[in-house]
Amino acid sequence: MSKFLTNLVIEQITDKIFSLISPLIYQSDILGGFKVEVPTGFQSDGASVPRVPIAYMLFGDRAHHEAVIHDWLYRCDSIPLVSFETANDVFLEAMKARGKNWFIRWPMYLGVK
Repeated sequence: MSKFLTNLVIEQITDKIFSLISPLIYQSDILGGFKVEVPTGFQSDGASVPRVPIAYMLFGDRAHHEAVIHDWLYRCDSIPLVSFETANDVFLEAMKARGKNWFIRWPMYLGVK
């Protein structure tokens, strides 16, 4: 069963960038139960939703845990090393694991694709 094993603990670096204070660990069924560990100090911009008022109102500030996992997996040196398509699929899986409804999951997933 896909799930986050730790909580997201961050500090703000700039208006758009934050840094992990402790590792974020996510267990993914798509990755065969592999535990993705995003290390302390990793910097992310979270879910990059355009600041267009309606789009941000609907989708902004809703998937921080999932966005960090996605940002980590998008790197060319992530562990595990996965394709962009797989990183996108894990993003969708993680949103479902955290209980995001269909109306939030699918538009955000399509936005990263």
